[in-house]
Amino acid sequence: MANESETKKKKNTSASEEAKAPLKKEALGWMEWLRGWFYLVYEMLFQRILASHLHNPMPLPPINDLTCIVTGSTSGIGREIARQLAEAGAHVVMAVRSTNRAQELIRKWQEDWSGKGLPLNIEVCCLSFQSSTKYEAWNVRMAPLHVLINNAGIFSIGEPQKFSKDGYEEHMQVNHLAPAMLSILLLPSLIRGSPSRIVNVNSTMHYVGFVDPEDMNVVSGKRKYTSVVGYGGSKLAQIMFSSVLHKRLPAETGISVVCNTPGIVLTNVARDLPQYLQVGYRLIPYFIFNPEERSRSTLFAATDPQISEYCEMLKADDWPVCAYISHDCRPTNASEEAHNVETSYKVWEKTLELVGLPSDAVERLIEGEEIINPDMEIPSSNPSTCLLLSACTGSDCIYYPHNLAFNKVVIPSILLCS
Repeated sequence: MANESETKKKKNTSASEEAKAPLKKEALGWMEWLRGWFYLVYEMLFQRILASHLHNPMPLPPINDLTCIVTGSTSGIGREIARQLAEAGAHVVMAVRSTNRAQELIRKWQEDWSGKGLPLNIEVCCLSFQSSTKYEAWNVRMAPLHVLINNAGIFSIGEPQKFSKDGYEEHMQVNHLAPAMLSILLLPSLIRGSPSRIVNVNSTMHYVGFVDPEDMNVVSGKRKYTSVVGYGGSKLAQIMFSSVLHKRLPAETGISVVCNTPGIVLTNVARDLPQYLQVGYRLIPYFIFNPEERSRSTLFAATDPQISEYCEMLKADDWPVCAYISHDCRPTNASEEAHNVETSYKVWEKTLELVGLPSDAVERLIEGEEIINPDMEIPSSNPSTCLLLSACTGSDCIYYPHNLAFNKVVIPSILLCS
């Protein structure tokens, strides 16, 4: 009888503990979801009014001594960002796969700029690796880098769920995993260029995003997949990862981590829209920014001298989210879900796991240690040895070797853009 009584007590205690345990959040609440869509509609309707104080193009401070890498820089916002940085005197590295396309742009820009000042200092970096040469990305990494702009991205509106050949949902892999890995691997160069910045071009769509670190591919069936779910989740994951990176980087490194929203715009990011939606998208030109207007918040985040001070202030106050700059070039607050510190750390850990980097990658790179071997030989005959690290805009992609590994964890290859 005594044993039965003890068994019942244990079962009751276990049941009460389970009842007290907080339920795992599996989606945004209705109020959060409605607030998110309110922000989206509000931004579209009033972004021109809110940003009416900005000049177009945006005047930039002297940046002759800066080296800037811009991903997705042959079209849309990235092209404007690269051109304006170069015209302001920066050394711009266009990180692309389509080098011919980039060279054509540079020739055009040089002709247009002729007689206005010194020739533009632009180079093209196709971050693919051949067995006969040192990896170009590691050559870049050995030089000082002052600004890394993770610009490129995809939003396959209305499309069914798609996966890369490694099984990762497209939006998550292209919009979050790729730039996250690139940011980590370039930390040594950013430290050499200190004070320096990582600028992640984000989106107001993160307000309607939700990330389950245990289901980043949205395959568990707990949530119905839509392109909005995929895109919004990837942009929220980017902010969460950036916020943890912001906290883990000591102030002594001099690296600021910033996310920004450029506003609602018509660029190649909407290239996958159904034809009838593209027609409707073009019927509201007054509300939508053109690429030059939308580049302003990114240029502001990359060059304004007060950004570094703002990031330091957030770090000193132990603010849960990294700096977030609105389309009107003012600091704003990220979504309520972005402030979820516990989930942010889980996203951080899961991201490093997915890209095959050690959990202490940041600390080891700061100490000057290598986390992968840059002298690996990769057979040039095998196209699968390339890993698309950055996001794509059209055919605009960045590659790293497929078999970068740490402790036998192989970094997956990623979606190739058409």
